[in-house]
Amino acid sequence: MKDISVGLIGFGTIGTGVVKLLRENEELIQKRLGARLVIKKIADVDIKTPRQVPVEREQLTTDVDDILTDPDISIVVELVGGCTHAKTFVLEAIRNGKHVVTANKALLANYGDEIFSVAEDQKVNIGFEASVGGTIPIIKTLKESLAGNNIESVFGIMNGTCNYILTSMTKDGKDFNSALKDAQDLGFAEVDPTYDIEAVDTAHKLAITLSLSYGKRVSLDDIYREGISEISQQDIEFAGELGYTIKLLAIAIRRGEVIEARIHPTMIPFDHILASVNGNFNAFHLIGDASGSVFLYGQGAGMMPTASAVVGDLMDISRDIMAGAWRRVPLRSYRENQIEDIDLLGMDDVATNYYFRFSAVDRPGVLSAISGILGSHNISISSVIQKERKLDRDAVPIVVTTYKAREKDVQMALEEIDRLDIVFGKTTLIRIEDDRLR
Repeated sequence: MKDISVGLIGFGTIGTGVVKLLRENEELIQKRLGARLVIKKIADVDIKTPRQVPVEREQLTTDVDDILTDPDISIVVELVGGCTHAKTFVLEAIRNGKHVVTANKALLANYGDEIFSVAEDQKVNIGFEASVGGTIPIIKTLKESLAGNNIESVFGIMNGTCNYILTSMTKDGKDFNSALKDAQDLGFAEVDPTYDIEAVDTAHKLAITLSLSYGKRVSLDDIYREGISEISQQDIEFAGELGYTIKLLAIAIRRGEVIEARIHPTMIPFDHILASVNGNFNAFHLIGDASGSVFLYGQGAGMMPTASAVVGDLMDISRDIMAGAWRRVPLRSYRENQIEDIDLLGMDDVATNYYFRFSAVDRPGVLSAISGILGSHNISISSVIQKERKLDRDAVPIVVTTYKAREKDVQMALEEIDRLDIVFGKTTLIRIEDDRLR
């Protein structure tokens, strides 16, 4: 039976999971692949700390060149994260004629154009299923299963940390800070959670998803993003009263030749398929022009779920090696010479439904003044909730939902409303995705 030698760069949580899975399911993998996947070398800055799986001392090295220059190693797995060192390792591996598997979403979102171009020139494959959605086969679905479809839309819950926090706020009534601390204690959130809660991580994943869905080069700076740090327990409760739950959604919609792409907290109806995705799970709801609705759900992170995706890529690439094939499936689902710059719809021109929460004085004429300004900007009200004040000195919350309106009109209206002396502070805005509000 043929041996296919693999070099692993990064022996942290995911790297450990890859070694563990290859070892525990060795017989199964051999039966399905018809070859043995052999980890020849593991490079890491720390080769002394014991891992969950023991490895032979001669397998370990602190010198990444032991992998990158070894002619026997056919596939390099990059699991160090970040961009600086990872980019160097990946490009050198490719230039040395080695196939690459990576889980590094930041690297591909920022430098994918260069990396895929060099891989095309060198005739090597890149597996990156683990970079988006963890164990969920979203990349294989877009590259292969739905390859004959125009992708009409993608709605994704792509960050388990944010989904856990919002679920905790919704199900357990916790405020944002308490829910975040729980997520950190459970290992779902980093000590510095900025990349997660401010939607940077989700933007990386959406950029990759856009490229695969539409065959486009995507600049991260062009994707509108808004995190969840401003979501309050009060908004969670009002959402429930209105029949909605709040999720951080990554949204892509094809508008002819233009693509609408945005990331922000979104209210969705209780009966929406994504509303039941709770905890640290991820999910994708895609619509193809031929396939119709497709739903993918599973663990978006974690040692073994991510290792599962990495090993799947190793097996795919190994099959091509054994068949003497290259680029059986284009690296980014489209041929590299067919990939163009994306034409994104400007956020000002996005039209959707909205939730506003105003903090206003409790006296006659307030709602009339607010609704008058909204109407003057072509914003039609769908529903209103006005709560009684608890104390004489308290302002009252006024909640308004709208029919479909244009973002630019909404921002202009709220700027005018927030200047009124009857309104306190900045109005809270959350976008709504509800086909019933037309």
